[in-house]
Amino acid sequence: MFVLGIDPGLSRCGYGVVERAGTALRPVAGGVVTTPPDVPLPERLHALWCELVALVEEHRPKTVVVERVFFQVNARTAMATGQAAGVALVAAAAAGVPVAQYTANEVKQALVGYGGATKAQVQHMVAAVLGLAAPPRPPDVADALALAVCHLTTEPLRRAVAAASVGTARTRSAPPRRATPTTGASAR
Repeated sequence: MFVLGIDPGLSRCGYGVVERAGTALRPVAGGVVTTPPDVPLPERLHALWCELVALVEEHRPKTVVVERVFFQVNARTAMATGQAAGVALVAAAAAGVPVAQYTANEVKQALVGYGGATKAQVQHMVAAVLGLAAPPRPPDVADALALAVCHLTTEPLRRAVAAASVGTARTRSAPPRRATPTTGASAR
């Protein structure tokens, strides 16, 4: 099963494809899609969309994982990141591929065990989990691979929780049963 992780950005959009075979994770592809800042915004967004559509078509992922923009200090950067994330969501939806989203803190928690982990710690864990000699470069690629790894490693737990929730919902939504009277001397 292939998962495509996308670290959204308008100038630099990282991507990483990870395959799960049994319990092993293997990096398949990674890179950065860039758009020149001197090109008008609509053209940059279209160029990014075309590249992401091509990646989805090439790798046929089971899921596309996009970083959820949670907080950024710079409003201009947040807008550009949000626009790039929107393009990634549309590229996945257009191909009929399910999308998962995680915040940076959720990825850090899944990979390092601590939501306040540093970028270097996350990059180190990406390399360790994927059996790489060194953290992927540039950091956008490491972040995209981290998103894919986060999804793949937390998926079994999400499935178990969903299955348990369905069972609990069925139990709660079942109509109450009436006690049926029994025959004999004790039924009065």
